[in-house]
Amino acid sequence: MMELRPVANITGILVSIMGCLMLVCGAVDAYFGGQPGSVFMLNGLITILIGTLTSLATSNHQIDSLGRRQSFLLTSLVWAVLPIFGALPFIFGNPNASIVDAYFEAMSGMTTTGSTVFRGLDDMPEGVLLWRGILQWLGGLGIVVVAMIFLPTMRVGGMQFFLTEGFDTQGKILPRAFDIAKSLFVVYVVLTILCFIAYAFYGMRLFDALVHSLTTISTGGFSTSDQSFSKFSGRLEYVAAFFMILASLPLIRYFQLVRGQVRPLTNDVQVQAYLRWIVISCALIAGYHLTQSNDTLEQTIRETVFNVTSLFSGTGYTSVNMSTWGAFPLTVLVLVGLIGGCTGSTACSIKVFRWLILVECIKDQLRHLRYPHSASRPRLGNRPLSQDVIDSVSAFFAMFILTLGFIAVGLSFTGLSLDTAITAAWTSVANIGPAYGQAVSGTGSMEAFPEAAKWIMIFGMLAGRLEILSFYLLLTRRFWLA
Repeated sequence: MMELRPVANITGILVSIMGCLMLVCGAVDAYFGGQPGSVFMLNGLITILIGTLTSLATSNHQIDSLGRRQSFLLTSLVWAVLPIFGALPFIFGNPNASIVDAYFEAMSGMTTTGSTVFRGLDDMPEGVLLWRGILQWLGGLGIVVVAMIFLPTMRVGGMQFFLTEGFDTQGKILPRAFDIAKSLFVVYVVLTILCFIAYAFYGMRLFDALVHSLTTISTGGFSTSDQSFSKFSGRLEYVAAFFMILASLPLIRYFQLVRGQVRPLTNDVQVQAYLRWIVISCALIAGYHLTQSNDTLEQTIRETVFNVTSLFSGTGYTSVNMSTWGAFPLTVLVLVGLIGGCTGSTACSIKVFRWLILVECIKDQLRHLRYPHSASRPRLGNRPLSQDVIDSVSAFFAMFILTLGFIAVGLSFTGLSLDTAITAAWTSVANIGPAYGQAVSGTGSMEAFPEAAKWIMIFGMLAGRLEILSFYLLLTRRFWLA
């Protein structure tokens, strides 16, 4: 039978950390006088108590490793349970949200999706706005750790391709997890600090700079204003685009760069393809828009670069409603959102490396049709792709498309229009943020969605963030009986 104590122990520790951060938000609320600090303080103390008791009750010094099944359970449990506690301040404090709205917002934060059901952000207490940013920052850090430690070992969606990055834990995940996580944490914190300094230097209010640095580096997209980033249009759009790109590149490459290893970054085929595709997408949309509008060249380039980068990285900030630019830009943006950023970053969606593998497999099949007796094998960069990786990526693509289709159908059954259902499915499964359609308010809020639609989107956000396959594995009977 599966040993559940390590899973519960780690989950309890993470819940306790979340409770401590609630106390910080309570102090911020008390400082700004936004709402009684006791709201966050009480929720924080309750959360700390539950997390600490869970951790103490399941502590065992002989438990020093996680097996694969425990890893699958832990990754899913963390993203399902932590939003429950993350939702408490939204329920018992401002904005006094319903259970489904509070859990939706917390799930959107932890999965760094960035979709929101809240309105009136400009008037919300600073503690609530900071808490939304912290949820995304925690989620982004967790995503990087899971992508570099757990998913390769669990061989999910082709992630085993990255076992040779120096992170092969040989089936025992915990012994090296702390050292790996510490390195990634340092890079993550440094990027956040640099982003905060840049935002403040170019004119953001210090509090806005803090929240947006948390949600930029996590590629989450929560803002302190209903206007999203259009409130900060101008030079700050270039700053945000720069840091969104940095956050959507493999964070381990920065660690290697500091240690004097430049080639892993410059020779990374993911990085090369990602930057190249951003440039191509921006050129296509900007060129099209210049022929259809009277906007200046600088404005068109700035808005295009910012919004394309925002969707490519899965951040979800908006500075202009690009759906009004025409069908062609919107089509490109939808495709961009389905590509996503690099593996090992906080970015979301399918990921660049899977698209590269898909292209190589298609090229290899065409080559075999032309030369049936050839013995070639698909390669990514200078490395041949094992059949195990190819099969995993193929399964991921199939399950991703099926999930996207089923959620879109399910959303349409709740009464949403077809365009809203499709974009809501797209934004939830790919963890992107914005959606389009009649039910989406002018501020981008999905508050008017039926409750059933919100629960379906919560399912989509969770499945998408857990790389689809690891989530569905928990729903199988064999997983629990093995």
